[in-house]
Amino acid sequence: MMVKGRFFRNSLILILVISSIPGIIVGGIIYGMTGDWLENALLQLHKNQILQRAANIDDQFSYMETSLAHWAFDPKFNSNLYETNFYRDFEIARDITKTLNIMLGSTPIAKQVELFLNGTQTIRFYPEYDVITNEQTIAAYNQFLAQDNLVFWTTLAPDPNFPDKKDLTLVHKIPGVDMHPFGALFVRINEEKATNLLKTLTPYNVGETFVMQGGGGNVLLSSSKEPKSIAFDEALKSEVLHRGGKSGSFLYESNKSMYTVSYGTFQRVGTEWSYVSASPISVITKPVDFISKLILSVSFAALLLAIVLSWFASRRIYSPIDRLVTILTGSRPLTGSIGEHHDEFKLIEKEWLHLWRESTTLQNKLEQQLSHVKEGFLLQLVQGFLYAYSEEDLRERMRNYGWVVDDRQFVVMHIHLTGFANLEGRFAQGDEGLITFAAANIIEELSKNRLEQVDVINFHDLSMGLLIMLPSKPSFETELHELSDELIQAINRVLKLQVSISIGKPSATIVQIPSFYEEAKQALSYRNFENENQIINLDSLKVEEETTELYYPFVLEREVIQMIRTGQKQEAMSLITSFLEALLGRGAKEIDVQQGMLQLLGSILHAIRHLGMDPNRVFRSANLYEQLAQIREPRKMLNWFDQKIIHPFIQELESRSDVHLKKVVETAMVYLQNHYMKEISLDSCADHTGVNAVALSKSFKQVTGTNFIDYLTELRMEKAKELLRETEQKINDVAVKVGYQHSYFNRIFKKHVGVTPSHYREMSREIHT
Repeated sequence: MMVKGRFFRNSLILILVISSIPGIIVGGIIYGMTGDWLENALLQLHKNQILQRAANIDDQFSYMETSLAHWAFDPKFNSNLYETNFYRDFEIARDITKTLNIMLGSTPIAKQVELFLNGTQTIRFYPEYDVITNEQTIAAYNQFLAQDNLVFWTTLAPDPNFPDKKDLTLVHKIPGVDMHPFGALFVRINEEKATNLLKTLTPYNVGETFVMQGGGGNVLLSSSKEPKSIAFDEALKSEVLHRGGKSGSFLYESNKSMYTVSYGTFQRVGTEWSYVSASPISVITKPVDFISKLILSVSFAALLLAIVLSWFASRRIYSPIDRLVTILTGSRPLTGSIGEHHDEFKLIEKEWLHLWRESTTLQNKLEQQLSHVKEGFLLQLVQGFLYAYSEEDLRERMRNYGWVVDDRQFVVMHIHLTGFANLEGRFAQGDEGLITFAAANIIEELSKNRLEQVDVINFHDLSMGLLIMLPSKPSFETELHELSDELIQAINRVLKLQVSISIGKPSATIVQIPSFYEEAKQALSYRNFENENQIINLDSLKVEEETTELYYPFVLEREVIQMIRTGQKQEAMSLITSFLEALLGRGAKEIDVQQGMLQLLGSILHAIRHLGMDPNRVFRSANLYEQLAQIREPRKMLNWFDQKIIHPFIQELESRSDVHLKKVVETAMVYLQNHYMKEISLDSCADHTGVNAVALSKSFKQVTGTNFIDYLTELRMEKAKELLRETEQKINDVAVKVGYQHSYFNRIFKKHVGVTPSHYREMSREIHT
């Protein structure tokens, strides 16, 4: 043992010395090269890096300018906005708001996108529609319209009351093709994001960077706002302006520290910017000095350690086997000769077999959890989260999970349960996940009895998906319809729910599964909205153009609005129920019913705003359109209108101090609705409501936004258009039924509608045919 120990000891000394010498040599060479040559090379590399990152920043601002120019020439920002009445054309205002939000989302460093219109009204979309009445604000915006440039950069205060706090802003007048623009698009720069972008010009997170106006030296953006940094920026700015030139670099000393300074220019529309970046030289060269010294230190330390360890190597050569036995057995380290103990290698073998058996047990447990892993994979697949994977990558992953995917075609099915709202007493609200779980188990059991490879995806919201893998050659359309019928019967019998199933197109590739599944989901919008069992085969589905115009109950809509205005909750809900039944009465599809109810919601919100209320405050800024679009059952839809729309509005209406005044006006409006065909005057209506004519006229204008006679005329015109469209009555009879003489009716109809009554009737017939 001593001879062997001496051999290992000498070998260890030789190995440690040989391994340490190259490190010492390399460390010395590197340390010797940290002079002027290496410093200059690193500084040049730093300057090139600054130029590349400056070009990236320039591209960011150029992209913003190009994008804004593209949007400014968009048709929706044409000259028609000058005379647009956004109170009446609510859809145009909402479309502009959406467009501004899209512009904001497409510009990474933007904080806010605004639209200012100085037309027939002074309007600002911020991004929501708002009428500007503050003269100081109007003057602040008009000064930008007075500038000669079509597009330019400026600084703009977010609040006129705080003019010292300003945002860097890109301005583009609209319309872009008009010599006399009446509005402008404003893109405010997010100072925090712009500052983070500037910090990329100091790659070592030490130093200062700022952007200033070309020529004047006005600082637009800075990477730091601390007083010490501001003073340093001013000194750098003076030095750069003194040197002149478009770009360059120099060394600058400040507070006993040497900085490398690089500066250049950004060509912006209507102006020129200059950027300045300063980084300490010590930070650039310090890593090389540190590494070289570290290599020398480690090499010398390793040499000394080799000398010490060589004395113990021979006696500790046995220690790895000793430690291995200790780890495997948990016993005390072995001592003495080997002959005094049992064979260590047999002991190691025994313990290794024991660990292998434990590993096999853990593997079995992992396989038991494989079903949950597979379900998570399928959920990501159908929702499109695996779009970055290639076809071969997806097939390899599915093979690893145990699926047979070669020579297979893939069919997706989307299953949705309806009728849950009709099961009150059997299930409570919030049990949707439990019901979906039970339905998924039924579907999985029945599907696997018929098909070899089928997997259920549970979305826990009364909807499920099926991924079916079938042999690629034959067609299985009949089998899939039989399976769908069996699933519908089972769920009807067990859960008492109705089932809608859409069968997607067969796919030969896995990457097409997400798009085909999305099509299968969208196909359910063509189902009948009534709670009934339905099967839609997307492969044979043909959406034919409707030969008849979709029925929309305008009369019921007006009555709903009337009941809401007068605060009659029960009557309003009864009319909404009739409204929904009218939509369903002609076999409307889900998409048709949803569009009709969404239009009713928009009319209600418009009426609420017309009453002087803010829908965002009444409904706590809830996204009502999104909530309504998610409802798939008639009864749920009615409950939603009751709880989310009518009830909050009635509460708000009753809490207002002018409720009595509005009820008087609403009573007058109901009177006009019922007696418009008779001779009505302001005095007769005032007698009916119990107030004097002056007070009624003032209140009517305050509540409705229009005067008494204009409201009566508009009401009569709407009734006249309805009779002209839907009946064959003579023009004289129509005039009498809406309270006018024939000659006067023709003149006032053409004044308000733009065409004569007979021409309007002909136009309506042409549209319907």
